[in-house]
Amino acid sequence: MKKYLLIGCSVLFFSCNDGDIQIETVDFDSIETIESCNDISSTTENVLFKINDDEALILNLPSELLKNEVSTTEIESLVPGSSQITYRIFSETVSSSYFCDSPPPLTPTVLEEIEAEAGSIFVTTTTEDNITYSHFIQLSGVTFLNENGSRITDLQVNDFGTVTTTVE
Repeated sequence: MKKYLLIGCSVLFFSCNDGDIQIETVDFDSIETIESCNDISSTTENVLFKINDDEALILNLPSELLKNEVSTTEIESLVPGSSQITYRIFSETVSSSYFCDSPPPLTPTVLEEIEAEAGSIFVTTTTEDNITYSHFIQLSGVTFLNENGSRITDLQVNDFGTVTTTVE
């Protein structure tokens, strides 16, 4: 009888649930293309996004962040604050038409949408001809917490990329 009691207790002890801890990776470093539905402008808010199959990383940048002037230092925008970073997971591969069509297509559907809880966006601006300006965008210290309160710990997107604006 003791043998069965010991086996029963062992099964209960070793079958504890660890809370389904999931450590996700947000990896957009290998994605070169930065997309936008409208022309990128220094005078309006800009929504930029990168798509990685069934995932998207979306940046909402305020109008004063991309300036048509050379920066001597990095310009910082805090998240949350005047800038916003959103990570979305879709039910299937997503395309730019999902973001740009009004209304958006019915599929794919958003499975999870996570807004950044903390971080910074840094922009460095250069020019070759005083007409076209290149804005190099970097992300730092970005923290995502999913609906369970779990932190997405591995954010692989330090260099978001470069976008250009022209003097209007």
